[in-house]
Amino acid sequence: MSIDWSSFTPWQAVSGGVLIGLGCVVLVLWNGRIAGISGILGGLVSRVEGDVAWRLAFIVGLLAAPWLWAATHHGSLPRGSFAPATPGEWAQVLVGGLLVGFGTRLAKGCTSGHGVCGLARFSRRSLLAVVAFMGSGVLTVFITRHVAGL
Repeated sequence: MSIDWSSFTPWQAVSGGVLIGLGCVVLVLWNGRIAGISGILGGLVSRVEGDVAWRLAFIVGLLAAPWLWAATHHGSLPRGSFAPATPGEWAQVLVGGLLVGFGTRLAKGCTSGHGVCGLARFSRRSLLAVVAFMGSGVLTVFITRHVAGL
């Protein structure tokens, strides 16, 4: 394994992390809500009365942010730049999305809720969930790269 140091962008990573943290703080202070994406999306789908507007604004902002950043920093995005390139990749995206959805239900939250907000609140349940998320990711990469050779 080698690291492409020419593509390493620590200031972008730090500023992105600061913006994510700031967004979480703003949401909890203004709305009293945790910025867990699966919970926000789940509440939008179940249509809790009086709770739809902020959830919709959050999801729209989340989806619009990459295009806004690209438009202000690199001009317009190439067509299809956020889409899988082949039909086979669409199947992988679908299966991966279903597995992530299953995992967020099983863990009663997602990486943003547990990893960003839960750990900041010193939640033991969130710590265990993050250990499970990260351990599963490490195990998956090990099996696919070193055992299956993919």
